[in-house]
Amino acid sequence: MLTATFLASIPSPDRGVWYLGPVPIRAYALCIIAAIIVAILWGERRWRARGGQVGTVTDIAVFAVPFGLVGGRLYHVATDWQKYFGPSGNPIGALKIWQGGLGIWGAIALGGLGAWIGCRRRGIPLPALADAAAPAIVVAQAIGRLGNWFNQELYGGPTSLPWGLEIRDRVNPDTGAPDPLNGIAQGPPVEIVHPTFLYEMLWNLGVAALVVWADRRFRLGHGRAFALYVAGYTAGRFWIELMRADPATMIFGLRINVMTSVVVFLGAVLYLTLVRRGREDPETLAAHQQVALAS
Repeated sequence: MLTATFLASIPSPDRGVWYLGPVPIRAYALCIIAAIIVAILWGERRWRARGGQVGTVTDIAVFAVPFGLVGGRLYHVATDWQKYFGPSGNPIGALKIWQGGLGIWGAIALGGLGAWIGCRRRGIPLPALADAAAPAIVVAQAIGRLGNWFNQELYGGPTSLPWGLEIRDRVNPDTGAPDPLNGIAQGPPVEIVHPTFLYEMLWNLGVAALVVWADRRFRLGHGRAFALYVAGYTAGRFWIELMRADPATMIFGLRINVMTSVVVFLGAVLYLTLVRRGREDPETLAAHQQVALAS
């Protein structure tokens, strides 16, 4: 019976890192890079369709991407500080971003600050750019979740569903010591769990489709497409986070990301309710950019 269950489940990659000589090639890092490229390319296309100039999103990404990576790491370390600064923690591990661990809330917050700096330099209203980038950002999040599959992390509790995820012990092939991040899987699966990374990935793609549809149907502007993305993403993150089984900082008996999802969702819905309707005039956006470039 156990063998039949495993045959009906989703396998995990046997490793998350390969070596090109002495150089490690990490699947997580490749997923993040691919996500950034997709976000920039699609965001650029949507910005041009709204009347913006070619190259604007790429220029602003120079500020937004590094700010976002730093913010995402800071949020992760702050909310999982025991892992790095607890009694058995490793403070140096807080700097090892290539091993996984980026918090979307910190990435959006500091990434938004970087985007604001870039927008000011180009004379562009940040809400207009955010609307163009919104579906591209959430698709990038979906791509990034594939990195969790390779790292065999962020999964839920045990399940007997046919799409359960196989978890296998990974060990260092030279020493035989357990090594979940850099090791190679050995032996049969030890557990079948809910693939919460996959649930979030599929949910994110659905949110992207919703934002694109609503943006076309209602001509969303002034940050409303971005707010719809935030509301849609946090609604999904709420129930997916409740399924996760990995250790997390708790507040009032709930995972901190559950509480954050509720607060951010309410803020996004409030913004959608209060902000003015309509979309920025394309000629106005182009005029703002021309003035900024000439100054």
